[in-house]
Amino acid sequence: MADTHIKQQMVKLIELQKIDSQIFDFNRHLAEKPKEVEALKIQFESKKTKLNQLEESLKKVQLVRRDLEVDMKSKEEQIAKANTQLSLIKTNKEYTAKISEIESMKADKSIIEEKILLSYDDADKIQADINQEKQIVAQEEKKYLDRKKEVEDYIKDVEHKINQLKTNRQLIVPQVDKEILIRYEKILKHKEGIAVVPMKGAVCGGCFMNLQPQRINEIKAAQSLIECDMCSCILYSEENI
Repeated sequence: MADTHIKQQMVKLIELQKIDSQIFDFNRHLAEKPKEVEALKIQFESKKTKLNQLEESLKKVQLVRRDLEVDMKSKEEQIAKANTQLSLIKTNKEYTAKISEIESMKADKSIIEEKILLSYDDADKIQADINQEKQIVAQEEKKYLDRKKEVEDYIKDVEHKINQLKTNRQLIVPQVDKEILIRYEKILKHKEGIAVVPMKGAVCGGCFMNLQPQRINEIKAAQSLIECDMCSCILYSEENI
């Protein structure tokens, strides 16, 4: 015949187990959520890579154009100086040479001007791509922030549920013998939130290994707490509860 005290203690352990299983699962989910948020952040940051590259490309085009504008200004100054020198030249040979030099500088200036105009075209194309990419990034940022808030709200909700479960747990704990509670919590800690399981036919409800006939009889007798020889979980017969 089942021991009344053991049966009462087992009922309390089963109540604790239901609560602790939920707490364990909730805590496992909470441990995963920060990783999920970080993964979302990394995913969003990767979306900005193309935009950053485009902005860097625009800066390079602008820097090259500034250098070209400096070169063109230098050419203009050289041409102006050469034109001034024309009035001082005495011979036709020197005059012809100077004219040739000026034409060469003008040709160089035209090449620089062409490069500057092309740089404006390049900059306009890149700027158009930047504007388009900014819209894409803005959309991705909204998705990221919306999902981040969902995760944060979920975490708050789960933390609230855990606190409620812990409050309920504290109502049961004083009703469990201290030594039994220590034994239960030791198994709970090492078995990932599962310390008490029912016997299913002739197998353990925790590891599903076959139980010896003697163990089955001891569990049914419920004269003491019986642990599975394989997984160490505390076993009980549902017929006794």
